[in-house]
Amino acid sequence: MTLDEELVRALKEDYKSAPVSEQDALMLDFVVRLTRDAAGISANDHQRLRSVGFDDQAILQITLIASWFNYINRVADALGVGREDPVSQ
Repeated sequence: MTLDEELVRALKEDYKSAPVSEQDALMLDFVVRLTRDAAGISANDHQRLRSVGFDDQAILQITLIASWFNYINRVADALGVGREDPVSQ
């Protein structure tokens, strides 16, 4: 969480060029990979996270949080939450 609006804007535009630490950049790469191809995650992906200081508990937390957001966003999308033409109406 951040109140830095400029950082938020940079992350939204292109997280790869946003001014974040190497640790945060690798975490974001992992989360994008998890979102796009969870079955493709390998021990190498976990090792990359470990190489910048994440332990197994942190990797689990990153995975759970990203997966939960992916899940809840799909539920909201399917129900039309936040849209002008909700599916349930």
